[in-house]
Amino acid sequence: MSDVEFSGVISDISPPREVVTKFGTNSVANAKVTDETGNVTLSLWGKQISLFKVGDRIEVKGGYTRSFRGEIQISVGKMGSLKKLED
Repeated sequence: MSDVEFSGVISDISPPREVVTKFGTNSVANAKVTDETGNVTLSLWGKQISLFKVGDRIEVKGGYTRSFRGEIQISVGKMGSLKKLED
């Protein structure tokens, strides 16, 4: 699914790990984002990892979903946006 928009609160962030993609080596961490309907895993890449912490309220626009190891995950990609919302 593409053009996903949602907001929620980061309830957990995994430790970053190094991965090799077709674009080269990069860091990735999984953030668990929670709202009134449940939770979903959001992939944080590179510099995004240091911009967010547990408890931050975030908004995703133009994201996309994919299945990874049997779990639905959301990524922002180059065309989407991810920002921290003010309380």
